[in-house]
Amino acid sequence: MAEVGVPKVSVVVPAYNCGPHIEKLVASLLRQSLPADEFEAVFVDDGSTDDTAERLDRLAAEHAHIRVLHIENSGWPSRPRNLGVENARGEYVFFADDDDWFADEALERLYACAKTNDADIVVGKMAGYGRSVPRELFRKNRFEATLGNSPLIDSLTCHKLFRRSFLNEHGLRFPEGGKRRLEDHVVVVRAYFLSRRTSVLSDYTCYHHVQRSDARNVTATQLDPSSYFVSVRDALDIVDANTEPGPLRDRLHRRWLRNEMLSRLRGKRLLNAPEDWLEQLALETQKVIQDRFAPGVAAGLPPLLRAVAYLAERGRVADLRRLARWEAGIAACGTIDELQRDDRAVTVTISAELRSAGQPVGFRAEDGRDVLVLPMEEIAPEVLDATAQVRKARLDLVARRRETGDEIFLPVTFETERITGTTGADTVHLVHRATTTIDFGALNGGRTRGSWLLKARITNVGWTEDARLPLVFICRADGSRPRIRDERKVWNRVRSAVGRRIRR
Repeated sequence: MAEVGVPKVSVVVPAYNCGPHIEKLVASLLRQSLPADEFEAVFVDDGSTDDTAERLDRLAAEHAHIRVLHIENSGWPSRPRNLGVENARGEYVFFADDDDWFADEALERLYACAKTNDADIVVGKMAGYGRSVPRELFRKNRFEATLGNSPLIDSLTCHKLFRRSFLNEHGLRFPEGGKRRLEDHVVVVRAYFLSRRTSVLSDYTCYHHVQRSDARNVTATQLDPSSYFVSVRDALDIVDANTEPGPLRDRLHRRWLRNEMLSRLRGKRLLNAPEDWLEQLALETQKVIQDRFAPGVAAGLPPLLRAVAYLAERGRVADLRRLARWEAGIAACGTIDELQRDDRAVTVTISAELRSAGQPVGFRAEDGRDVLVLPMEEIAPEVLDATAQVRKARLDLVARRRETGDEIFLPVTFETERITGTTGADTVHLVHRATTTIDFGALNGGRTRGSWLLKARITNVGWTEDARLPLVFICRADGSRPRIRDERKVWNRVRSAVGRRIRR
């Protein structure tokens, strides 16, 4: 039990020129299943120049559990978050952004998880809208997660539940002093190393994380490579101070190589980047790879990303562009092989494969290895050795609720078939098949009301790609057999109607 008069949770929200974008967060706070007298929201207005201050003051006047602090503009979320912690009264603190929102039971479930497991940190499942979220981390509940036993390093944003006394005990605060990229990372990485217990709550989508369409949230602007990589190095310093050279350090370092460097040097992100900015980014990436990473960091990547790292380390920007043009055409293609249903459940079999510009992604047999075939010859075969990844290739079937963005990994039986000769006499490509039985009375803990889309998700050699399937399951609240809408028929009717209009 929390102390009498002490809120269970304080939600700390930095706010700046939010306009109507804040309304979704506010509405979600007012809908929380946790009683209003058991949590508080602390909004810190960072010198807004629109009507944000007035909106928040009206809100606080109407709701006793909502408080507002007004400060001069700092230009970045760090100072508002720190002041929010200093003024918070809750046993736990959750850092939220002003344009995101909570699911209705989020605070109650996060707090219960924290108390049940005596956790210093609880990472609640997130849904992303224009933002990536660590899907693999949320495949299952992990009540004693560590950096060694789970992909915890994939979740470095601050949108988590922290024990307030834990933050204070270790002086965990966000770096202030101007615009500091990756300010989350230096706090969260330290917190993971210091935490006595960290829990991951994956059976309920707690937090909805949004990239605003107008891109006005302060961290959406384009990064400056030189200052950005200072922040990357600061995060690496924390890892180095808490690990010895070896596999764990390599795996943790790999997260920054993969997410903060290579992800920007591949595919459509590279092709859309300004020329001079790309040159700076490639140079900074080259320096970090050469200065900070042991050979095992890049060696542990899948072959596509090893190829990008290989080119980046050698400063081969023109070849990075060639590879990016090819990769921009990569897509997962899925088909429905079989569909059966009974009173409550539906059984579906799916086939899927990766293609680039309509051609299957191929692997060349060489000295007993599967070597990824790329549109260039100047990369060493050992860099493109895909043998281990081909063996570990996976097809997941995922149900996504259209109304809320909830994603559920479905249980599957899975196999991969090697098809020879399609992309050349000495090549193979992979066709993955998976079967799932969906019990709509039990899916998502019985919270199935709404429309569910089915996706086939291929993970192989450096890609994780979704193939949207044309089935929509429309469920009632009672868990009875869903109505199935085959959107191929809708698409065919639309195409026919368009064709008729053109002929006229």
